[in-house]
Amino acid sequence: MAKFFKTMKKKMKRNATIKIVVDVLMTLTLLFLMGYQLWGEAAHEWVGALMMVLFIAHHFLNRQWYLNLFKGRLTPLRMFQIIVNTSLLIAMLLQMYSGIIMSRYAFTFLPIDGGMALARRLHILGAYWGYILMSIHLGLHWNMVLNVLKRKIGKTNASRFVKIVLFIFGILIAAYGLFVFIDRDFLTYMFLRSEFVFLDYREPLWSFYLDYISLLGLWLFLAHYLSKGLRKLGIKSLKNKTDKTLVKGVKRII
Repeated sequence: MAKFFKTMKKKMKRNATIKIVVDVLMTLTLLFLMGYQLWGEAAHEWVGALMMVLFIAHHFLNRQWYLNLFKGRLTPLRMFQIIVNTSLLIAMLLQMYSGIIMSRYAFTFLPIDGGMALARRLHILGAYWGYILMSIHLGLHWNMVLNVLKRKIGKTNASRFVKIVLFIFGILIAAYGLFVFIDRDFLTYMFLRSEFVFLDYREPLWSFYLDYISLLGLWLFLAHYLSKGLRKLGIKSLKNKTDKTLVKGVKRII
């Protein structure tokens, strides 16, 4: 029996590691894809094809989430997660569909003709909404990263100092990310107020990725603290419900 549990523990640890690797690769791939003008059309398409493979792998590895979708209590945090995950799924499907339609390299073997105008619009929507939703999705799971960090550091004065430093650093990144969100006209493209995206082909690599990593940090930061608030709201709601049930039970006994 002990051997069985040891084997199961190893398997779970291996699966968790694979999930983390896939998620990290997806994040890096998405960052690469947002820099279309920096890498060229051919590289963008082939990396986009890799993203599709990683996307399928991610959903296969996390298939249990779909199996448990209609099970358990629907807390505020869980409702928000469902909305974000469903929206992200739609955005990624739009990306894949439109990317295949517009393909000049990776999917030229497919007998596709026409639909370019619609595909271009869908690609803009999928790209900009997808990036924001992916950042929020990461923020909703950021607590796991922080828990690992807490276990490594432990509960000491130094750990409290690190926590404060990380919080201040997070605020600074989020503040710059907000500036980037406004400066790069994300709302214009998210709501398709322009069908053509302005791309600066002369922009330095470091400048572009500093902006986009900060933008990711903004939504990750907001989602992380929103998830903490929603979690507390869910616990409070459950506590109130439990207290009311106990009161009703006491009244029946009396």
